[in-house]
Amino acid sequence: MPRAVDGTRRSDRRRKYTAITKGFRGRAKSNFRTAKDAAAKALVYATRDRKAKKRDFRRLWITRISAAVRAEGLSYSRFIDGLNKAKIVINRLALSNMAIEDPAAFSALVAKVKSAKA
Repeated sequence: MPRAVDGTRRSDRRRKYTAITKGFRGRAKSNFRTAKDAAAKALVYATRDRKAKKRDFRRLWITRISAAVRAEGLSYSRFIDGLNKAKIVINRLALSNMAIEDPAAFSALVAKVKSAKA
């Protein structure tokens, strides 16, 4: 019966980690023990920051909308309340882009909101 050697299992497992840690600095990319820890930590950070990215962008859009609405003499919360009362459904990304790229349309929207609140 032929002698069984480890085969490719070990090298495949190690290659998986070196693929994840490609581009890391120092030992974290080549030394298996260090690379394994670095990969685990990197995947945790990646998962956490995908969630945080959504919060960060929403905060940015709200800040932009708030600045544009204050120039029209209204607060952000009153503006959003007016949108709901006027039954205008538009997301914050679109509102933010409208405030930056098309100020005339945005001021028309603010006027519509003001009339709905009155």
